[in-house]
Amino acid sequence: MLEEDNDETCWNNLENFRVKLISVIDPSRITPYLRQCKVISHDDEEQVLNDPSLVMRKRKAGVLLDILQRTGHKGFEAFLESLELYYPQLYKKITGKEPSRVFSMIIDTAGESGLSQLLMNEIMKLQSTVQEERRKAQELTMWLHTKEDTIREMWVRDSLLRKHQERAQKMKEERDSLSKELRKCKDENYNLAMSYAKQSEEKSAALMKNRDLILEIDHLKHSLMKAEDDCKLERKHTMKLKHAIEQRPSHEVMWEIQQEKELLLAKNQELENTLQVGGGLSSETLENDCSQILEERRELMNTIYSLRKELRRAEVLQDKYAEEKEMLELQCTSLRKDSQMYKKRIEAVLQQMEEVASERDQALLTREQFYMQYSKNLVERDGYRKQIRELGERCDEMQLQLFQKESQLLATEAKLKSLQLELPTPTSDLDDTSSRDSQEVSRVPCLPFTFFWNGFKFLTCAQFPQ
Repeated sequence: MLEEDNDETCWNNLENFRVKLISVIDPSRITPYLRQCKVISHDDEEQVLNDPSLVMRKRKAGVLLDILQRTGHKGFEAFLESLELYYPQLYKKITGKEPSRVFSMIIDTAGESGLSQLLMNEIMKLQSTVQEERRKAQELTMWLHTKEDTIREMWVRDSLLRKHQERAQKMKEERDSLSKELRKCKDENYNLAMSYAKQSEEKSAALMKNRDLILEIDHLKHSLMKAEDDCKLERKHTMKLKHAIEQRPSHEVMWEIQQEKELLLAKNQELENTLQVGGGLSSETLENDCSQILEERRELMNTIYSLRKELRRAEVLQDKYAEEKEMLELQCTSLRKDSQMYKKRIEAVLQQMEEVASERDQALLTREQFYMQYSKNLVERDGYRKQIRELGERCDEMQLQLFQKESQLLATEAKLKSLQLELPTPTSDLDDTSSRDSQEVSRVPCLPFTFFWNGFKFLTCAQFPQ
């Protein structure tokens, strides 16, 4: 019971590192050692390595740990020794101890001969693996050299062809760009002309609108002055009416006059009564006197009425002439202001015409300067393009020479490599010659450049003798 608890404790401690073990361990490496220790059988090994349901390495490692866990403490020790042999860093991380490589489990189980056999098997596997890798590396090296020579030859041919194609494409692109620039210049010239015409029309429209606004402002000023004059005239007429109303007799005066009239009527009635009471002779005399007095009074009343009528007519004529005088004065003032306004308007129109003429002259001068500068820029651009074209042709010639030198160098290197492959054990004289050749090649300056072949980018260097 104690041993089972100890086994369970060991595997529980190891369970904390299960994720790390599954991600690192390769079951095919440690199963031979575990079989030598006799903790797993041949069937277990077949299940772990060849089970079709176990495709991923991590699942195989998990199944192997489950099988070892069923073997108890013996499986635990054998597993730790396998980690000590194949994964020393992982063993140190799990146990905290340095690998001692005692292999007590395999010695106890299969003896030292079993350990020796295991080690010999591992050594033979490693030797066969190394020999296979060397053979593959040698074959790959030979294939790579062959492909490199072929690629270099193809690259030289392709470079020459591509250079001519690039030159032709460059000339075609230059022709297209010149055509586009010509069309662009024509479009720009047309757009500038249209813009200039549009701006001229907008300026003319703005001037006309400004002139209309000035006329409208003058008209409003004239209307304002006329309204002010009418207001002054109405104010004067109102003041006269107010003064006339103030000059009229008040209600008290009218009441006093009415009282006097009633008194006079009463006195007249008394006199008539007195006359009726008097005698017949005296009545006739009094009637004659009264009629005479009434006649005189009537004449006086008519005279007073006619005089008042003439006075009123004279006052009306005076007011009429005064109003006509005021109207004439207002018309004279309005005409004087209108003349000043039209004078200012004529001066403003003349000034605007002078400004428009000066702006027109300035625009013509600016356009001439622009055309001169544009012509100068075209001449300079043509000169620069000519220089660029000459430099491009010179660069193409130098690159062609560079490609030719590179092809010669590649041919020399290919011959040198073929000689080295034909003579794998060269003599001392050949070693001296090859060393001198390599020294001469190393002394040749190297010019790096990039080329493309079949969609791949290659970086190499070209060496030329000084």
